[in-house]
Amino acid sequence: MPAARKSRLESDADVIRIQASDEQRPAGRLLGDELRFHRERLGYTLADAARVIRASTSKISRLERGESPAKPRDVHDLAVFYRLSREQQGQLDQLLAQAGNADLYAQFADVTPNFLKRLIRLEGTAEKISVFDPRVVPGLLQIEDYARALVSMMELGVAPTDIERIVALRMKRQVMLDKGVPTLAAHISEDVLYRPYGSADVMVKQMAFLLKATRTNRVNVRIVPKEAIMPPYPLFHLTFGDRQELAYVEHLDGANYITQKPQLDKYRRLLDNVRASAYDREQSTAALEQALAHWERLAATDGPA
Repeated sequence: MPAARKSRLESDADVIRIQASDEQRPAGRLLGDELRFHRERLGYTLADAARVIRASTSKISRLERGESPAKPRDVHDLAVFYRLSREQQGQLDQLLAQAGNADLYAQFADVTPNFLKRLIRLEGTAEKISVFDPRVVPGLLQIEDYARALVSMMELGVAPTDIERIVALRMKRQVMLDKGVPTLAAHISEDVLYRPYGSADVMVKQMAFLLKATRTNRVNVRIVPKEAIMPPYPLFHLTFGDRQELAYVEHLDGANYITQKPQLDKYRRLLDNVRASAYDREQSTAALEQALAHWERLAATDGPA
């Protein structure tokens, strides 16, 4: 065996024995998820990727799950093998830097055109999702017309076809709720129930959808009283089956992922405070029924929202 190859294999073995720290692993999950996405997009197997970096399939599997530290050389070689563009390689470099230095890179900002696809993949692999949104109905619980009205308002000047593409992506996020996992705990500010996005008819359908969601076993909708003192920004927290955690703040055209433990703890405490202030199930259902009745009256009279 050539000395260089032997050295690389021994080096890889050393990396396998190293366990990623608690703060590196969530960041490594982001990187691994991106690598897996590109591998599967091209139809390559774990064995195909393993041959590129002269490693075992189990190492590739651990790398894609964020369970072992990634080596820059391996990531670079895989990026070349997957024929990634300069922009895509730059995204991998950002994720690699974060995974390698959790203290310095507290969060990863994703403002790529495909940020929603990344969110969908991450949400689809989560075991539990907790969310609080003081502005709008959370994306996982938006009906199509509500999402379209929201995107159209925020994306002024964007072509209708692009708006429909964004809406279609947002609707894909709901598909995973038909599966066994994840469970969703959604906390919604009471003000949101009376904030119109679309016509009164759209709001009737949106309130009816939320009420239906409250009757399922895996979606827990709680309404937060308008007088409660709550964070002015949305909070998202994801828990995975391997006990990893991830938080993110979603924007209309991007998201910030939080992986550093102190910040994750902060988000968890904020969500605990939100839960403590929210109505119970019966009160939340009553608040939704009241909002539904409000929009039904407006829809019946065709009055202004």
